[in-house]
Amino acid sequence: MSLRKRIEKSEFLATVLAGIVGRYLAFCNRTTRWEVQGLDELRAALADGPVLLIMWHSRSVMGALHWPVGDGPLSSLYDKSPIGRVSGALQRRVGLQPIEMSRKLSNRAASRTVLKRVKEGISIGMTGDGPLGPALEIKDAPIDWARTTGMPVFCYAFSTAKGRRLQSWDQMLVPRPFGQGAYVFRRFPEGVPRKMDAAALSDLRGRLREQMNETMATADRLVGLPPGP
Repeated sequence: MSLRKRIEKSEFLATVLAGIVGRYLAFCNRTTRWEVQGLDELRAALADGPVLLIMWHSRSVMGALHWPVGDGPLSSLYDKSPIGRVSGALQRRVGLQPIEMSRKLSNRAASRTVLKRVKEGISIGMTGDGPLGPALEIKDAPIDWARTTGMPVFCYAFSTAKGRRLQSWDQMLVPRPFGQGAYVFRRFPEGVPRKMDAAALSDLRGRLREQMNETMATADRLVGLPPGP
C-alpha cells in the first residue's frame, strides 16, 4: 500500500506526521519576525460572534498557528487527502476543532455539520479554492456558507521571505525558520445576501476573489516579495 493510501486510511499515521510537521511549523513560527495586519479587527469581530475565515490553499499552512484561539474557537474543514488528513491532525494539535469532509456525504449533510458549529459560536475556516483546485478560483462552498450563516467574512494570507514551494497543484508555500514574514486578516466589506440571481452571484465571486488576492499581495508586499500564488 502506498504512503498516500496509508495516510488516507490511518488517523494514527496522520497524527504522527502532524506531530512532525507541527513541531517544524511551530519552530518556524517562533523564529520568524512576523509583521501582522488586521488582527485587531478580527478580534473585534469575534467579540460579537463567529466569522467565516477563507484562505487560498497555497497560503493555508500557517493559518492554524496564526488564528487567535484565545478570542474564539475555530473549526477548519479538511478532506481525506494526505495533506488534508495531516492538516486536520495539526489543527487538533494547536487547539482547533477541525471537521472532516467525507466525500460520501452530500453537501446538505456537510452543511448541517457546519451550521451546528456556527450555532455553538464556533468560527469556520476553509480554503477558497478547495482541496484540489483549480488554484485561486473561488469554489461554491465559501459563498454558500456565507449566505447561509450570515457570518462576517475574513480573508487570510501569510507570506515569508524565506520559504519554499511544494510540487503540488497550488505550489503551496512552506516557511523556513529564521526569516521575515507577514500575515494578514482582512474583512470582506460586504454582507452576503441569502438570495442572489446568477449575475449577482458571479459578481460577488469576482469581488471575493479580488479581495483574497489583495490580502495575499499585501502579505507579499510586507516582506518585499512580488505578488504570487
